[in-house]
Amino acid sequence: MAKKSHGLGAAKKLKKRRQQFKLVSRSKMRYKVDPLEGSSQAKAIVLEKIQVEAKQPCSGMRKCARVQLVKNGKQVTAFMPGDGAQKLINEHDEVVIEQIGGKMGRSKGDLPCIRWQVTKVNDQSLDALLRGKLEKARR
Repeated sequence: MAKKSHGLGAAKKLKKRRQQFKLVSRSKMRYKVDPLEGSSQAKAIVLEKIQVEAKQPCSGMRKCARVQLVKNGKQVTAFMPGDGAQKLINEHDEVVIEQIGGKMGRSKGDLPCIRWQVTKVNDQSLDALLRGKLEKARR
């Protein structure tokens, strides 16, 4: 391992070095605890539909689904975006989930501990189903 820089012009190099090691440790930790194992999307099976209470000061019930990932069997709670989405998603449906995003990959808005959202149901876009462009496929 290289020695640290010293001297008057060393600040830039020290800053770059610190940034490099910070990213390494953060990415390892993210991979360790991430149920999607580093991928952006994953297929999952819906186990049950639940309602999650929003954080203060809101008082709504957010529609979510408890899903089990196909690739490793881990269970996560995924948000169902859109008005009436819970009517289109049934138990045992195959869904595709992705990270919501939010600040630093954490939960977004008033949803506590929910970091994933449903994007597709039975290989059809949830957005298209909600707008009435597609009808839900039978399985």
